[in-house]
Amino acid sequence: MDRVRQAIRLRHLSRRTEKAYSGWIKRFILFHRKQHPAAMGGAEVTAFLSSLASDRHVSASTQNQALAAVLFLYQVVLEQPLPWLDGMVHAKRPARLPVVLTRDEVRALLEHMEGTPGLVARLLYGAGLRLLEALTMRAKDIDFEKRAIVVRDGKGRKDRVTVLPASLIEPLKQETARVWEQHRHDVERGDGWVALPDALGVKYPNAGREWGWQWIFPATRNYVDPSTRQRRRHHLHETVIQRCLKVARLAARLAKPATPHTLRHSFATHLLEDGYDIRTIQELLGHQDVSTTMIYTHVLNRGPHGIRSPLDR
Repeated sequence: MDRVRQAIRLRHLSRRTEKAYSGWIKRFILFHRKQHPAAMGGAEVTAFLSSLASDRHVSASTQNQALAAVLFLYQVVLEQPLPWLDGMVHAKRPARLPVVLTRDEVRALLEHMEGTPGLVARLLYGAGLRLLEALTMRAKDIDFEKRAIVVRDGKGRKDRVTVLPASLIEPLKQETARVWEQHRHDVERGDGWVALPDALGVKYPNAGREWGWQWIFPATRNYVDPSTRQRRRHHLHETVIQRCLKVARLAARLAKPATPHTLRHSFATHLLEDGYDIRTIQELLGHQDVSTTMIYTHVLNRGPHGIRSPLDR
């Protein structure tokens, strides 16, 4: 497992990928009663994946993630040839349409969200951000004059620029002022550190205390980093927003299973309704392929393909 983690970090994969791959590789080894992977092959991989589908009833995407982890183990870590790979069957993912709220439903949902969770939810809808992209936003990533948000290290480790809603400029300025005051008090107590990407803390030892690197939505408590012994603040945890949005959804009596990502889907769909070019929306969302963005053309609130039912005539 040390070799697995080393190979993942050598390729600069995300921590979530490291956690997911490590977990699936451990499950694969334990499933075969701790046999060494070098002594196993295609038959054992197939048996493991079949068990996931038939016994645990996992989704196709989960099954494919497990397969990707096991293939990473054999191809990258063990450097073994995979003659059985051609016969491996990938689970077919069903074509699902995203859940999209109407403008009235978005309004009803946001009316029941206040404080920091409400501000985060409005950013998800107003800027088309993923939940973790909003929560990991730092002070230097907001440009109030240009009304822009720079998303750093988004999905696929890509940067992009998206719009800062004009209606959120003043609330965000108030939020950053509150966080700056909190950071000032932390520094006075000898704390005020924050985690930095890659090895930036080695190159710039004091950057972890600078205001520009602080989270816009920090956690309420400090923690001690075991490697540096610095007292830091993590960003707000995703579950905080998820719980608040669920409470708001129930209070607004919405039947749709809305999640934080639903607000991002709604952002894209409503921009399409307003006539914006799909290439522009693709850049704002950070999609690598325009075909991913095209899915929103199927969920426009005008009905399927804008067709008028003959019953309405």
